[in-house]
Amino acid sequence: MPSANSVEVRKYQAKDREAVRNIFFDTAFLGEPAFAYFSDKEVICDALTVYFTDYEPESCFVAEVDSEVVGCLTGTKDKILAEKIVSAKIFPRLILKALLRGVLLNIKNLTFLFNILVSLIKGEFKMPVSLKEFPAVLHINVTKSYRNQDIGSSLLVAYFAYLKDRNVAGVSLATMSEGASGFFSKVGFRLAYSGKRSYFKYLLCRDLPIYIYVKSL
Repeated sequence: MPSANSVEVRKYQAKDREAVRNIFFDTAFLGEPAFAYFSDKEVICDALTVYFTDYEPESCFVAEVDSEVVGCLTGTKDKILAEKIVSAKIFPRLILKALLRGVLLNIKNLTFLFNILVSLIKGEFKMPVSLKEFPAVLHINVTKSYRNQDIGSSLLVAYFAYLKDRNVAGVSLATMSEGASGFFSKVGFRLAYSGKRSYFKYLLCRDLPIYIYVKSL
């Protein structure tokens, strides 16, 4: 277990790109690797991280232990602008890349994408949060062996300071963790919405809860 002094939280750098992609992939299925539902690491990593690492890297932070990146926080100051960039620039390239890599020829991938589409049609991805009050969004991931060691809290503190310096009014996040309320409450979030998502039901035989937390800055 690292001591508080051994964990360094710093701004994301271009050299961290592969480490951040690996962390996202290795935690993308309820804290476990995404191979459970998707066969192509390159495509899923692009989908999860490219906006943050390539278009808004200044809003990202990493946590290092002994020069190893063990956690990351990716975020955007403006969710509306981020979604426009994803739709106009990232999504079309991602579709082309997936086609060229034969992603749609794999039954595992097709099953996942079908279930994501069903969830979209059902409106499960709507976030009933005021983007005027809470324009920023964050995603936080820590490698399995370094969880429950306050690394997430340190990343959040750094991100909050960054947003405050830029006069951002508030921030939101989404989590499927049923045990997250204590952690997020400790750092000033409040629960704004709870619902369910069904796109992993074919693997888990149950819907998953989704919780939206918000924090004013």
